[in-house]
Amino acid sequence: MTQGAQGSSGTGTPGRPAGGEDPRVPAQGRARGADRPYGVPAPAARDEHPGGPGPDGGHTRGEHVHDGHADGAEYADADGHAGDGHAGAGPAGHRRAADGPTAAARPPSALPARAVVRRSSVRGQVLDALRAALLAGDLVPGEVYSGPALGDRFGVSATPVREAMQQLALEGAVEVVPNRGFRVTVRGPRELAELAEVRALLEVPVVLRLVRGVPSEGWARLRPLAEATVRAASTGCRAAYAESDRAFHRAVLALAGNEQLVRVAEDLHRRAQWPPAGEAAGGARTDLIADAAEHTALLDALVAHDTDAVRSLLREHYAAAR
Repeated sequence: MTQGAQGSSGTGTPGRPAGGEDPRVPAQGRARGADRPYGVPAPAARDEHPGGPGPDGGHTRGEHVHDGHADGAEYADADGHAGDGHAGAGPAGHRRAADGPTAAARPPSALPARAVVRRSSVRGQVLDALRAALLAGDLVPGEVYSGPALGDRFGVSATPVREAMQQLALEGAVEVVPNRGFRVTVRGPRELAELAEVRALLEVPVVLRLVRGVPSEGWARLRPLAEATVRAASTGCRAAYAESDRAFHRAVLALAGNEQLVRVAEDLHRRAQWPPAGEAAGGARTDLIADAAEHTALLDALVAHDTDAVRSLLREHYAAAR
């Protein structure tokens, strides 16, 4: 019967031959939606920017940006589908690829990594610049400096300056002043004497224990570091000398094989290097040269395994730091 042939008997669907394909559904739709019951519509396609400027005034058809990836760069959308920004519906106007595996079908190692913007380089450069300014006396003890003002000085935003200043606060070089900025810490002779005493209590016993435990050639390898302190001292640059000074002491203590010791000693050393209030920019050049000369004399005694000379030189070295 004609009516039954058209699907009225329940074996077919009106307008669709029994056992046949619906002529109203394109072949591509049947292939992609084969597992969807007939009559259930496909999910509505998301915004595809049909040409011309988009709602943000800047997108045209096929031109998309997602988290810093330009059109054509792979991404994984919020539904877990991988796409290339050219076909199919995707998040926020991006279209999912019609062909190719979905994110769920791809191994985790093949998923594109989301790029992470790091400011560590800028922050580190600002931190170095602030340390140099502190050691040179360009940032005056007792004065308050704001993040925006220092940012203008270094040609950066206030954010990396504040981040660097927080680190300097941990190092005891500045203190936070709420709603104003950071005040350069005023250092007195007593504080410097206390730091020198603590450094001596920590470092001297370690070095004395290493005098004979390290072979002469092991100590001799530190010669370039000792000579670097002499060259830095001759320039009169307090920042350059401070860096070379810490490098030499760090290398000596590292021979003990105790990383925690090296970290604690370096923190104390850096705190002891911030100049006290009223000191001329970087201190006298002759003082730096005398301090550097003690490094070379100490190294000579260490190479010779002369324990008495090492003990005497260390006492003089830390006494001069007070």
